[in-house]
Amino acid sequence: MSNLAFFTTDDGVRLEYDIEGEGAPVLFQHGLGATATQPAEVFPKDQGLQRITLNCRGHGNSSLGPLSHLSIKQFANDAVALLDHLNIPVATVGGISMGAAIALNIAARFPDRVNKLILARPAWFDAPAPEAMELYSVIARLMAGHDANDAMHRFQNMPEFLSLRSTSPDNASSLVSFFNRPRPETTMALLTVIPLDGPGVVKLQMAALRVPTLVIGNGQDFVHPLAYAKALAGAIPGASFREITSKSVDKRSYLSEFRDALKGFLSPR
Repeated sequence: MSNLAFFTTDDGVRLEYDIEGEGAPVLFQHGLGATATQPAEVFPKDQGLQRITLNCRGHGNSSLGPLSHLSIKQFANDAVALLDHLNIPVATVGGISMGAAIALNIAARFPDRVNKLILARPAWFDAPAPEAMELYSVIARLMAGHDANDAMHRFQNMPEFLSLRSTSPDNASSLVSFFNRPRPETTMALLTVIPLDGPGVVKLQMAALRVPTLVIGNGQDFVHPLAYAKALAGAIPGASFREITSKSVDKRSYLSEFRDALKGFLSPR
């Protein structure tokens, strides 16, 4: 059973976090626009593990805080602050999409806090503002200039969206959901800033990582290219790579294979 709680950062931002299970701590972060429910649905249950997920600034019931502080690096700082708040010196650290970028940033900047690393469906490799993230910025601009329904209608009729819907329907559905999120001003702020950001970790830093690493990727996923997952697995010494079924193909298989990959990697050896 999960347990939602709050803590306050040094810059006065009230953040929500979710804890589920008991055992070895695993900080497992969500993607852009998602909440703790995203990592929860793929996390193996009853494995002697404790999943900890911070709802990043502007996500779930977490406050947005100063716009000037919005960044993946700040989200990583907040996640480490949460570990401090919970008196956890070392944990497995991972995440999905944006959560993978956060985890990579933590591993590079706080190596003594990480005993294993999980990078699932990464949306970035080693550079900010990947081309596939441009549609997030488009949504922010549409929301700024139109009411939610009109903005969504315009987006759904764009050639880029129609092409995406035919090749990667899960991505398309996820993007449309941004128009229905609560706190539209917060959504616009996140989508204006984060897609232009990146993990802030270059290949030389990846090559210096010395932590057991699992990289998970899937095909038919425009926002999270399989090539990025393979590139990360190749750049991090000794990293394991696992390709799983895309949600666009079969969500049940996606969830099952994701859980199996995590279970195998997180099991004591």
